[in-house]
Amino acid sequence: MVKKALFNWSSGKDSALALYKITQDKEYEISCLLTSVNQQFQRISMHGVRVELLEEQAKSMGLPLEIMQIPEMPTMEVYEAVVQTTLSKLKKQGITHSIFGDIFLEDLRKYREDKLAEMDFEGVFPLWKIPTQDLIQEFMALGFKTIVVCVNDRFLDKSFVGRIIDQDFINDLPENVDVCGENGEFHTFTFDGPIFSKPIAFEVGEIVYRKYERPEKEDSSDTACDTLTSDAFDYGFWYCDLVAK
Repeated sequence: MVKKALFNWSSGKDSALALYKITQDKEYEISCLLTSVNQQFQRISMHGVRVELLEEQAKSMGLPLEIMQIPEMPTMEVYEAVVQTTLSKLKKQGITHSIFGDIFLEDLRKYREDKLAEMDFEGVFPLWKIPTQDLIQEFMALGFKTIVVCVNDRFLDKSFVGRIIDQDFINDLPENVDVCGENGEFHTFTFDGPIFSKPIAFEVGEIVYRKYERPEKEDSSDTACDTLTSDAFDYGFWYCDLVAK
């Protein structure tokens, strides 16, 4: 029996490759894409991509889109409440599985699985433990195209944001940076490939720098933003704005 699943869609390359792989396996029916969006700015959380482009991706893939509106810098309690409300609604539609593009972060996978189990959902991880060097080469070989929309300046400088990922990009990465950015070094927006009926049209806009403000002391260890670890406030992020055409 085919299992009904939601797909946790970030708009980037790992999501795209994981979705491609899961659609080759006829075990799952993708009922919808699930994406968290910054409620204040109407951009995909952490990636900074405009909602309009997210909607164009969903349209090109022919999949329904479920958006979770997340407040700016939410506490874990607030974030988890939004997720629980959303999953409760989707569960009523017969969805039993939740698919992710995670590759090797053990703590993150355990967190996801523990939270899903509380609601009788099961996590699925199509890319799990595949070497990232192999994944990025497969991604390019399949004809996917993706642009870097955010870099953490702890790892990469401004010159990397706004670049299309190709072999030159990979060759230019410092040794301490994972080629898939699995440690939060960079985020991407995928605009073409075998999962799309047509490429996503956009123009490259301005490049901006943002540094997150440290929360109040009592909340500093309870922030839901996955890149904001204890020392993350010492670093900033370069974003490349993309404008739908």
